[in-house]
Amino acid sequence: MMKITIWFGILFCAVFCVNGQNAIVSDVKVQGNKRLKTSFVKKIASIKPGTTLDSLLLDEDMEVLKRLPSVSHAYYQVFKVAEGSYNVFYNIEESLTIIPSPSIYTTNNDEFAFRIGLTEFNLLGRNIGLGAFYQHDVYDSYAIRFRAPFLFSRQLGLAVNLQDLTTLEPVFFNNSTADYKYNNRSVEVLGLYKINFKNRLELGATYFTEDYNYVTGATSPDVPQELSVHKWLAKFIYEYNNLNYHYQYVSGFRNLFNFQYVTSTNDMLPDFYIGWNDLFYFKRIGQKGNWASRMRIGLSSNDETPFAPFSVDNNVNIRGVGNVIDRGTGSIVFNTEYRHTLIDKGNMALQSNVFVDSGTWRLPGGSLSDFTDSNNIRVYTGLGIRVIHKRIFNAIFRIDYGVGVTKDATRGIVFGIGQYF
Repeated sequence: MMKITIWFGILFCAVFCVNGQNAIVSDVKVQGNKRLKTSFVKKIASIKPGTTLDSLLLDEDMEVLKRLPSVSHAYYQVFKVAEGSYNVFYNIEESLTIIPSPSIYTTNNDEFAFRIGLTEFNLLGRNIGLGAFYQHDVYDSYAIRFRAPFLFSRQLGLAVNLQDLTTLEPVFFNNSTADYKYNNRSVEVLGLYKINFKNRLELGATYFTEDYNYVTGATSPDVPQELSVHKWLAKFIYEYNNLNYHYQYVSGFRNLFNFQYVTSTNDMLPDFYIGWNDLFYFKRIGQKGNWASRMRIGLSSNDETPFAPFSVDNNVNIRGVGNVIDRGTGSIVFNTEYRHTLIDKGNMALQSNVFVDSGTWRLPGGSLSDFTDSNNIRVYTGLGIRVIHKRIFNAIFRIDYGVGVTKDATRGIVFGIGQYF
């Protein structure tokens, strides 16, 4: 299929060079789609009937389609219908988009948590996502999520998230630790705006309530055993995405910046800001290899609080470290891994994985020198396996086993859906 696409691209470029500005699109036709609406594909495509035939725009449209959850692969064909007039065919290979999302994680400390959810990523055939999950992490949690990037136009969309999340969270103070039952109930509304092919914005607000209730561990007169706070959160997200996809292989750069400002009604949890930037780099290595890396740098208001926002967590940033083993007001995390396809047969692939996860944190009220303190640095390495179904969106079943190489390290297994990053 790749060879066919390349030959059509070469043929099209040759034809276009000969005809120059006289090459006009007569019609755009969509083939291969079953659930994905043809009208939706034409809505988000840059190439329209009556426009000039442009190979760069055609290539962009293919990447836009391949980024949709409902499309596993896409390619185009161009056919001459008259002098200077051409029909364009967009060929779609669809993905199954009603996806369960189980996630299980544990450590050698006998901690156990799981999440199970179900999401439809192509509701009404228009790339609308609607899903929900149930999570058990000592306590029960629920969430409902709605996301429609092209709801109003090919550039403007909407996202709405409802959540009732309850977990057992460690709180760190005076070189001691206590466990609190933490509950977060929130309603979030975001506007989604696509600037162009590579750049997009999200802007919105969240209203939420946080409850902390002491369970066990150390106590202090300066740390309340019960706390309930109402908050407003303003959120801004900017993404630059120049990734190229070919089934399980990814290449290119992606940068994701997230900034939030939170207002509070309680002095124990004062107003604060938090921002972080994720830089991703992917590179194909030969025919079967893929090198992937992520660098995250985050800072928040440096309040000396036991409820600091950045956590060291098994399922988020360092595989094998444990479930929320520490907190901080700053974070630097680097994940890198080599993925190698062992088996690639039809719609199925088996991929091995070798990784190194490392990170360091600034303590609440601390200084930037905390990032270089050996007591705050975690380095873990390990192996993993991925079972991939290429025609089901995000159907990557992941198992990783991480072992720490720094002081007082642990080890643990992480299960999940999708690549770790």
